[in-house]
Amino acid sequence: MYLTWLDSNSWLISIKEINILLDPWLVDNLIFGNLEWLIKGKKENSIIPEKIDLILLSQGLEDHAHPPTLKILDKNIPVVASPNASKVVKNLGFTNIKTLKHGESFRFLDQIEIKALPGSPVGPTLVENGYILQDLTNNQTLYYEPHGYHSHPLKNGDSVNIIITPIVNLTLPLLGAVIKGQKSALQACQWLKPDVILPTATGGNVMFEGLLTNFLKEQGTVEDFRKLLTENNLKTQVLNPQVGEKIEV
Repeated sequence: MYLTWLDSNSWLISIKEINILLDPWLVDNLIFGNLEWLIKGKKENSIIPEKIDLILLSQGLEDHAHPPTLKILDKNIPVVASPNASKVVKNLGFTNIKTLKHGESFRFLDQIEIKALPGSPVGPTLVENGYILQDLTNNQTLYYEPHGYHSHPLKNGDSVNIIITPIVNLTLPLLGAVIKGQKSALQACQWLKPDVILPTATGGNVMFEGLLTNFLKEQGTVEDFRKLLTENNLKTQVLNPQVGEKIEV
């Protein structure tokens, strides 16, 4: 399996000859609900994979189902998505959409199984998706949750080889953690015993501006998380990829 970080929450997962584009924000700015004054993300570089066999979306929010990016992609590419993200791609003209609710699975080309798990809460009633991807040809598994909300069914599940999730906290005053890393990521490692973990959501070459940037605060570092793993006798290796770097795992 090869993993290429495309910045923010965006990844290209390559399993054999199959390329899965995960939560893509590849072009243009990131703006939530047209509230440019609140927060706007700018990418330094645009990386658009030449070959995309499947698009996988965990959430319907703009930083996971980014409309300007999705508009430029081939609408015939199959999409697997949370119910909320399915509405986004349907409105944009995609024709082959598989919606996965929590606990449901989908097999792609009889080589990859994708299972949806409860992921990040978005608002008072909506919980988006996390995913477990399994390479059926060699039983290698990857778990992804982009905001650090790890569901309790993982606690009694099988181990995985790879985790992609935040490992630093991103907080707002009064509201607390917007993105949960550190202790949340440690808990996921204790449950799943992965060989490697890769950080997502923060870092990279993205620049943000707007009112919220005055209040957002990062807590913890990659080195802090490595120390947490050591203190808890976990042998999970922390990989810290650069944007555009293709890593074999």
